[in-house]
Parts: sequence; C-alpha cells; structure tokens
Amino acid sequence: MAKHGKKYLEALKLVDRTKVYDVREAFELLEKTAVANFDETIEVAIRLGVDPRHADQQVRGTVTLPHGTGKSVRVLVFAKGDKIKEAEEAGADYVGAEDLVAKVENGFLDFDVAIATPDMMGSVGKLGRILGPRGLMPNPKAGTVTFDVGKAVKEVKAGKIEFRVDKTGIVHAPIGKKSFGVDKLIDNFNALMDAIIKAKPASAKGQYIKSIVVSSTMGPGIKINPQKVAA
Repeated sequence: MAKHGKKYLEALKLVDRTKVYDVREAFELLEKTAVANFDETIEVAIRLGVDPRHADQQVRGTVTLPHGTGKSVRVLVFAKGDKIKEAEEAGADYVGAEDLVAKVENGFLDFDVAIATPDMMGSVGKLGRILGPRGLMPNPKAGTVTFDVGKAVKEVKAGKIEFRVDKTGIVHAPIGKKSFGVDKLIDNFNALMDAIIKAKPASAKGQYIKSIVVSSTMGPGIKINPQKVAA
C-alpha cells in the first residue's frame, strides 16, 4: 500500500470520501487540499459508460480550454517546403522533414505534441511504434494531421488539448494550475465536460458520465456529482 506524506494526510481530512460535491464546492475544496510548495496541475478523471473494446464506443476529441493549461507546450512539426516557415512563425519548437523523423527514430522525444502535414505521413507512419504508446502520434481526428500547420500550432500553444478514453473507460485530462483560481478552473472544466458530452457515441447505452474526480498533483481526489454535470 502506498504511503502518503503528512501534507497529503492533512488534506485528506478535509475531504468527505462518502460525498459527491457540486462543481463549485469541489473546486473551492481543491484550493484547500492543493498544499504542495509548487503550482500544482489540476486534473480530472471521468469514468464513462462505454466499452472501449468496441470501435463504435471510442470517445476521442479535442477542446480548447478558455484559459489554457498553464503549461508551456513544446510542439514538434513534421513538414517540408513553405510549411516549415509557416510552422516556425506560428511558434513551433521543432520543425523538419526526414531529418526530424530520423531524429525521433534515434530517441528524441523532448516534445509534448506532434503535428504533421499529410504529405509527411508516409515517413511519419513508421514512427507509430515510438509515438503511438506515448499518445504523440499525429492524427487527423485530433487536428494534428493538417496542411494548416500555423493554425494547428497556435491552437495547441493557446491551450488546445486532446482527450481520449483509455482501455478502462476513463478519460484523464489536465485543466490548469492551482494558481488559476476557482472561476478559471471551473470555466476550463465546463469546456472539457461539454466536449466529452458532445462526443458521446450513439451506441453508448445507460448512464454516460459515471463518475468524475478532480485532484491536484499531490492532493487527494474529490468526487463531483456526475448527474448535475451531465444535466
């Protein structure tokens, strides 16, 4: 069993483990339980009533958080020709064609998001075994395979995130930093939940939002009432 530090155990005393909180109540409590001496990331875990083993029950999409994530996102772009300059001007951290593919093949993974132009996917495709397991593979559904690389880079830098249900039926996503304050975190939370609700598969039956837990990097989980959010 994992051992927790003194700060975590003190924070845990503030949380009623048997209760599901309203959204504002949960985020106000979160401010009190995020007691680490750094600006903790706030994360949400949403359990969905889907069976991810079935292709028609996959839940995946993107959302631009109104206040961003608070994290500096390193963007890598696979492109050639004029698209290299377009990506660089938009603020991409790393841009290249075959040379960049080779660099990643040799172990370079110092980036958070990868974007590729469609004409580069023939070369980028062979990186699937490296990028796929890390959630870094460019994908048209996530808007990361596109000729409009300037727009894609700017959106990611502004706080666009991808969400995807894992094999246990849970979506994990960051929604900001503790320093954002309650109102901005709630705005980001609502934007994420709206996107997940809109992404509900037609084949999903019964209760779609099963449970929601919000937590800080070092703090305990706080349950949010899923019925009120879904409504």
